Amino acid sequence: MFEKRFTYPFCYTPDDEIIRASERLIAHIVTSTELHGIFAEGKMMGVLMVRDAEGNESFLYGFSGLAGGKSIVDGFVPPIFDLTEPDGYFKREEAAISALNSRIRHLEETDPAAAAALKAERKTRSTALQEWLFKQYVVLNALGERKSILEIFAERGLVPPGGTGDCAAPKLLQYAYLHGLKPLAMGEFWYGASPEKEVRHQGCFYPSCTGKCGPLLAFMLQGLDVEPNPLEQDSPAGEQNYSILYEDDSIIVADKPSGMLAVPGRTLKVSLQERLQRRSPGTDIRACHRLDMDTSGIIVFAKGTDNLAILQQQFEKHEVDKSYIAKLIPGPHLDAKGRISLPLLLDFDDRPRQMVDFEDGKQAVTDWELLEELPDGSALVRFTPLTGRTHQLRVHAAHPLGLGRPIAGDRLYGGGSGRLCLHAATLTFTHPRTGERMSFTSEIPWN
Repeated sequence: MFEKRFTYPFCYTPDDEIIRASERLIAHIVTSTELHGIFAEGKMMGVLMVRDAEGNESFLYGFSGLAGGKSIVDGFVPPIFDLTEPDGYFKREEAAISALNSRIRHLEETDPAAAAALKAERKTRSTALQEWLFKQYVVLNALGERKSILEIFAERGLVPPGGTGDCAAPKLLQYAYLHGLKPLAMGEFWYGASPEKEVRHQGCFYPSCTGKCGPLLAFMLQGLDVEPNPLEQDSPAGEQNYSILYEDDSIIVADKPSGMLAVPGRTLKVSLQERLQRRSPGTDIRACHRLDMDTSGIIVFAKGTDNLAILQQQFEKHEVDKSYIAKLIPGPHLDAKGRISLPLLLDFDDRPRQMVDFEDGKQAVTDWELLEELPDGSALVRFTPLTGRTHQLRVHAAHPLGLGRPIAGDRLYGGGSGRLCLHAATLTFTHPRTGERMSFTSEIPWN
């Protein structure tokens, strides 16, 4: 009998039972002309393992949004609220608002004042319709409590983003609660073609989105024994799991382990900067650049604000040379080397995930070189970033317009579980006091 704590949906390794259930679902969709037809365009799917009052365990399946324009598909849980009913208030009001658009276009040339009035009416009616909609989405939690999505977000001083409540996870939990089923474990994975902006690979699991599902799932999971947030768990055993590569009166060059924050963050984890500060309580120690928490490797810290300013200026002027070694999961064939240039933008509904956006993104450029194809189909690659965008290497590795092969262990971008196999392997910079050019190398810490 399954007796683990329930899945923490925003950072998790899916249970084996969930993985096998997802594989069965994918096999079923692939062999069904109808299902493959409505899901092939690309859809986030969900699996929820549940137990009934008699102790029988089973699986529920769900999908996010609509599938082929349908909200209800046999074999999948229904929506929390079906806004596709053709004679429902939502569809009637939506059609009335859409009708205003053609009137506005006609009046913009002949009567600008009347067009402006209709635009104001359209905005008012759209806002009112969205508010009405979120009042219809009334959800449950394991304590038997009920709240509308509007209430849940209002308690945090927030307005729900469009589409809130239509993701797979809240649909699955709602169905379980309504039918007296106890949720045991959950996972969300992608099926079908990858979207243009976000990084999605078929069969890969992804954490729940933070913008739409963050407040919503926080309410719906109340009453369940949920796994702790791994991002907030610190390991005392890891306190000494870093090494000093070089230190003098001006700088510290350290080798940071995966899972340790480089600088103080919002979690309870103790950062490497704080650990170094404890060693020298009378010295102001600051990181000159950043490494993601899950990225290991070389990072330089300055002692004092003057040294910090000099080193940061080197980074800003691209006078620092650095390279990373990454292990990529099996996937498309790779050439010997190349350059990736894709503009990145924060996904505001799903922080800290980044996406490719050719209209509003900031250009990110990475040179890469294939080092070795491994027997298991994975590959070792050297990355040389020419810009320094957040998650640049992770997105460039995973996105179909990049290498199309996520970094192993990258939960955010489809690389599976385990440690993130991304390592800052080399760093070359000029010493802020002596003017000496200094180079450091660190060996990759995984087998």
